[in-house]
Order: sequence, then structure tokens, then C-alpha cells
Amino acid sequence: MTALPGETPGTDDATAEDASAAAPAPGDGAEDATPSDGGPAAPPAAEEGEPGTDESATGDGGAEAAPEADASDATPGAGPPDAAPGAGSSDAAPASELSEAQAELAAQRELRERIEKRKAEKAAPISAGGGLSGTAADLLAAVRAVESGEKAGTAFFARPAPAPAPAASQRPDPAQPPRPAVPEAAPAAQAVPPEALDAVRAVLAEGGAPEALARPAVGALGEQAAELLRTDPWHLLAVPGVRPEQADGFARALLGAECGPDDERRTAALVGWLLERAALQGHTALDAGAVRAALAEHAVRDPEAAVLNAVEEGVALLFREGGDPEADEAEADGTGADEDGAHEAGPAEGADAAAEPARVLLGLDRYALAEESLADGLARLVNTCEKAADWTEAAAAAPSPSAAELIRTVASAGLVAHSGGEAARAEPAALIAAARGLGLRALGAAHSEDGRRRLAAATGDPDTAVTLAGLLSGAQGPGRDEDGALALDLLVVLDAPQLDVEGAAVLVEALADGARLVLSGDPGVLGSAGAGRVFADVLAARACPQVVSRTPDPGPIGELVSGIGIGELNQVDAPGKEVVIVPVRDAGEAVHRTVQLVADSVPRAFSIPAEETQVITVGHGGAAGTRVLNEALKRRLNPGPGRFGGFDPGDRVVHVPAPGRAVPGVVRSADAEGLHLECGGLPVVVPQGRVESSVRHGWALSAHQAAGMRWPAAVVVLPGDAAQGLSRPWVYTAFSRGERHLSVVHGADRALPHAVAEVPAQERTTRLRRLLEALPTPDAASLSG
Repeated sequence: MTALPGETPGTDDATAEDASAAAPAPGDGAEDATPSDGGPAAPPAAEEGEPGTDESATGDGGAEAAPEADASDATPGAGPPDAAPGAGSSDAAPASELSEAQAELAAQRELRERIEKRKAEKAAPISAGGGLSGTAADLLAAVRAVESGEKAGTAFFARPAPAPAPAASQRPDPAQPPRPAVPEAAPAAQAVPPEALDAVRAVLAEGGAPEALARPAVGALGEQAAELLRTDPWHLLAVPGVRPEQADGFARALLGAECGPDDERRTAALVGWLLERAALQGHTALDAGAVRAALAEHAVRDPEAAVLNAVEEGVALLFREGGDPEADEAEADGTGADEDGAHEAGPAEGADAAAEPARVLLGLDRYALAEESLADGLARLVNTCEKAADWTEAAAAAPSPSAAELIRTVASAGLVAHSGGEAARAEPAALIAAARGLGLRALGAAHSEDGRRRLAAATGDPDTAVTLAGLLSGAQGPGRDEDGALALDLLVVLDAPQLDVEGAAVLVEALADGARLVLSGDPGVLGSAGAGRVFADVLAARACPQVVSRTPDPGPIGELVSGIGIGELNQVDAPGKEVVIVPVRDAGEAVHRTVQLVADSVPRAFSIPAEETQVITVGHGGAAGTRVLNEALKRRLNPGPGRFGGFDPGDRVVHVPAPGRAVPGVVRSADAEGLHLECGGLPVVVPQGRVESSVRHGWALSAHQAAGMRWPAAVVVLPGDAAQGLSRPWVYTAFSRGERHLSVVHGADRALPHAVAEVPAQERTTRLRRLLEALPTPDAASLSG
């Protein structure tokens, strides 16, 4: 019998080692301190692709908290600037003359007009997505250029170096099988003009900020960064890791008495900073009241005016959900109230009283446009789908009732949501095989290279599986058709909870009219590292048929994880020691036991080598976080001087080719070209300039990084200081990463069962569900589940 957390485990190879040799607890887990010179801190290196510094910062299983610059020793006078005469004044109407309702309605009218105009332009490509940035914007630009005929479809997409063959612009024949996977090249560092860097350094020095901020400032603000910072020092908040108090100190040094806490430049930058931080936690919008409250905490004396100014300046968009727009417009115009300000009673008063209260949201343009584009694209797939060939025989030959149900549902629907655990992945595999048997161009896309391999094994055909990133970049998959759309009739996206809203918008826009899309995943796992909750919103909106798998995950690990999914931490019978609980007293013992398990006990008891065992812990910092664990595991498993920028050949690492994507790999060598890795069997070269920011040791990962991947064995570390970072989705995700064995190094006492039973996933604030619910509903007869 395997012990449950808090009980005494049975003796086994995993626990019989002498604990008296436990290493002393490492440091107290304090993060990198702010430089003592008082200026803004240099931004910390991105921590292994996570959107924040520690998973424990959220405590809810959502995306991690925004990076902090740890400004406990902030700039002298780093509080809000002293009020100056005229600070915060504007030529716009005072807030007292422009009520919040009027501002909301004006912004909403403008947004509705823009959306209606876009929808009316049916002959032209949809204009949504202009607010996207980074890789998402590049991919969308490629689609637009191909649609307009400006460039050939292959012009934007990386291809393997061709052997003497057809011209590079020749499109692949859709009938050909998908190309084999090719390594994804690490993005090259963009060349920055030396004069731009010198100008930024001069401005930073004048404001007392460290010179190390120059390059990230140019990256965030462009070559005109020096001019922007001089005229509006609060633009420094656009640099990752800079905090408001540091930007305030920088502004004070440059502007002196000209700036104050209600300076409109300051308040607009604060609104943008708050929304960017919210996006790092998964939100695509924030309640306006929460934004006003946060502004007040930063000494803004008129938060309402600050919000209105940010909207007028285009920093944020204002959205209204629920309530009665006509009643609010009457209120804004003064026609709905008597002389005492009371609303006139009418026949619909009872209905109005029962109506959902209005909710005012603020959001960044990029996420607003992405959600609108995604909603429109999903509606297009629903409405352009036509019933395909007869799928009856394919459904009858399906390996399970759930697979048959999925095949029948996809036969008549353009968009389908499929949910289930690890064993349920066999159902999308059966669907892909059935569709290809009918002559359709069908493909499955997984979140990670590991997920792609597992899908290929399930279908029995490596050409049926790609990674989502490889598909969108053109490095994998069938390429584009003559219209620039993906040459596919059916796309199944596995690990759908890992889809963020910008990536999903680009994916859906790349699908042709009439194509079918299946979003498949486990609703119990942690959400995407990026903003949005696409899969959860699609499920909640019920805008498409839903198929829920009835195939349970097998074995003791499957039984344990299934119970966690419904809020129960059950004792499971594990005769083969598939699940083992290792109690520890403190973080030092947790680190010692973890190294012991990975290096000795698991290999001896289960013949699983150390390189196939993954350690998962709650956060990057702390006395048993990824940093400390990786250091201890490297000392034991691959000691060395770290001669390649802290790395040695044989080191397990995690490579971050783009924010939110963590790709496990192994260091092979290094030269003038960069650090040479092997990631999923493919060679990857990381340029020297990107090694520090995009490569970390990877013996220990966070649960967010591990999502979408599985290993033969997993060791989950729960030290006593992890309690605030635990939630049901976190435990569910971490415990389900091991295929054959799970060890839990447990020092969290009652925090673990409490988290499973009472700490559900954090609700991310998004607009996608509302947008989907507002779309025309498909024929109810076509819906299932």
C-alpha cells in the first residue's frame, strides 16, 4: 500500500536511504536584489520561458506572476514624484464633465463600428490581428502577404536547405505526405545601431539608470528609444523587469519639478504596465475598478481621470459586458433620471432589475483584436463546414466508443472540442487515421516535440504529427495552398489548454474555409503560459459540439490523478511502487532526497535512467526551487566548471525559443557560432548573445514548463514553503507527468490535500467566451455532449 501525504510510507528503495546525510538547507530563496546604486535594476534574465519569476507567486495554478525587479532597495525618492503645479493637467474635458458611463459608451461605439466595418469587408481579408506582436504578428503578416499576392506562400517560412530541386517558391503538392520535422532555428539577435545604443546609454546615465538597460530599452521601444525616454521617462516601464518606483526615480532625475504623481504620461504608462502584468498572469483584460484601485496604490490621486486619459491616448481599450446599453446611454445623456437623479420607472423595470450587472473591462489592443479575430475565425469554420464523405464505416471501425463518437461528430461539424486525459489521446489519433483513410488531408499538432512523438506513435505514422510551432512556422507540415492557407482538411490540436489567444488567432486564420478543427486536451491541467484561456472559453461558451472521452487513464497514477481532477486526494493501491510518497522535514532534506531519488533509487528500482526522470517543483526561487535543485542535480549527475557560459557538454537544459515555450534539450558543444543543443533529437544552435536569456539548466522544471510533456518517471517536490503555490490544476499537472513512476517529495503537510480539495484554477479575465456566446448558435441538433 502506498502512503498518502501525511502518512508514514512503507519502506522501499526510494526511501530506505539514510536521511542523516541530508544536505543543509540552501539559502533563504531570496531573488536577485536590486543594485544598491539606487537606479532602476537591470532586468533579470527570463526564467526558463515562464511568464514570471515564480509559480508560487500566483498560488492558483494560473500563468505565473509578472517579473519583478525586486526593488526593495529602490531608487532614492522612488516613490511617486512630488506633486507639481499643473501636474496631470490636460486639455481634455475634466473627469467631472465626462462621466464613466459616457466614456464607456463612446469607446464601445467606436469599437463596435470598427468591428462592424471589418465584418462588412467580406471581399477582403479580415483586418483583425493588427495588434498582434512578435512571432504572432510575423505569422499573420505572412498570411496577409500571401492572400494579397504580394509574396509567394513560401517566402515567409523557414525551409530545410534544399537539395537540387524545384524552385524555392514552388508550393508543395497537397497530396504529398508532410515533410519530416526539421530543427527550429533560434531567433537571431536583431542588430542594434551603435548610435542608438549610445544615445540610450546617455539618457539612462542622466537619469541614474544602469547602462545594462540600454539594449532591452531599444528592443522594447525601437531605435527612437532615447528620444522617447527623454520626453516621457515613464516609457522605461516598457522594459521588462522595471518597476514603477524605479521609473519614477528615473523621471524625477530627468524632469525634476515638472513631473508629479498625476502626470498624464505617468498614469498612462501605469495603466499599460498593469495590463501587461495582467497578461503575464493570463488575463486579456482587467476590471476597470481593479485598475483604478491599483492606480490608487501607486499614489494616483484621480484614478478615474487616469483611466479615461489612458483610453483617450490609445493605451487601453474600454469594454462593457452585461447590463443594458440603452439604459446606460440614457443615464449618460441624463434622460433616464429625474431631477433628484432617480431613474424613471418603466414597464421593463422588473426585467432590468433581473438583468446581469454591467461590467467594465480594460484591455490592450493586441489581445482585444486577437480575441475578436479568433471568435470570427471560429465562427467561420463553424459556418463554412459541409458534411464530408460517409464516415459511417470509419466510426464503426473505431477502437473505442469514444473514438467512434468523436469521428461521427467531426463528420458534420467544422469545430469540435474533445476533452480527456492521457489515454484519450488515442481517440484523436483514430480520428486522424480515419480521415486520411477517406482521402482527407488530416494532421495532428501537439504542444511539444514529446507530444508530437506520442501522437505519431498512437497513429503509427510519423507524417501525421507535427508541433504547433513547427506547423505555423512552415518548418513542419504540408505547407500552404495557393491561397496561402494551410493545406489541410482536418487539423487536430492536442494539448489545447496550452493555446494562448494570439497563437490561436494566427492558427485559425491560417485554416481555409471548410476546414475542420478539433481542439483536444485535458481541462484539468494548467492553462497556457500566454494570455487567454482559449480551450476553457470554447468549452464554456458551448458554441460547438463537445465530446468527452470515457477512456480513463490506467494504473495507480491514472487513478490518483483522476481523483485529483474531482478534488479528491485518494489513497491508491500501487503494488509495483508506481506511486511513492517521501516525507521530508525541511527544504534541505527535500533537495537531498530529490537528488537521491533521481541518481540512485529510481534507476535501481525501476531501471529508469536519470536522464529519463524529470524533477518538477513549484517555483524557480526558494530553498527548493528550480535554481537550487538544478545546481544540486548538476553537481551529482554532470559535474563540471560550466565552461560554456555556465554549461558543460551533457547538461540537461531547457531552451526558450519564444516566450512561453520551454523545449528540453542536452548541451552537446559550443563554438563561435553559439551553444549547440540537441532538442528532441534535433540539433539547435543558440547564438551566444541569446544563451543567457534563453537557456537554463533543466533537470528541474516548473509545472508550467512540464505541461504537454511526459517522462518515464517524475519526482514532484513539495517543500514546506510551497503551500501558497499549490492548487488543484498545479497538482493535477505535476502528478500526471510520470508514465511509469511518480515520487512525491512531500513536506507541505496539510497544504497538499487542502489545495486539491479547495483551491481550484484561477479564473482568468477574458472576453472570448462572451464573443463566442454572441455568435449565432449552430443547429442544436448538431451539438453533442
